[in-house]
Amino acid sequence: MRFSEPARMADDGDHSPVWARTRRRSGNPIVGILVTLLALFGVLTAVLGIKEQSLAEGGAMMDGWISKGVSTVRGVIPGAAGEAAEAAEAAAETAGATAPAATAPAADEMKKQ
Repeated sequence: MRFSEPARMADDGDHSPVWARTRRRSGNPIVGILVTLLALFGVLTAVLGIKEQSLAEGGAMMDGWISKGVSTVRGVIPGAAGEAAEAAEAAAETAGATAPAATAPAADEMKKQ
């Protein structure tokens, strides 16, 4: 298929029509992700509203899911924080016990100079 010269030469000698070229995407990808999530949330709301025959009942169902997830996370976080604190204390004790032995050769070298 032959194209006119303006169509062929429009992009610095690229030999393809304007509509066949790839477009450069501009913008922040985070905005695209947020818009996609909001669209999915809207579709979910509409589907639950149709299923439950009421937007209020569909919203109540989603509220139940959200509160269940929040309560699960709140139950997990204090346990994980306690475990992390215990691990940090154990690491500090281990580091404190091995630090003098590890630095002794360097200290002796410094004294010689």
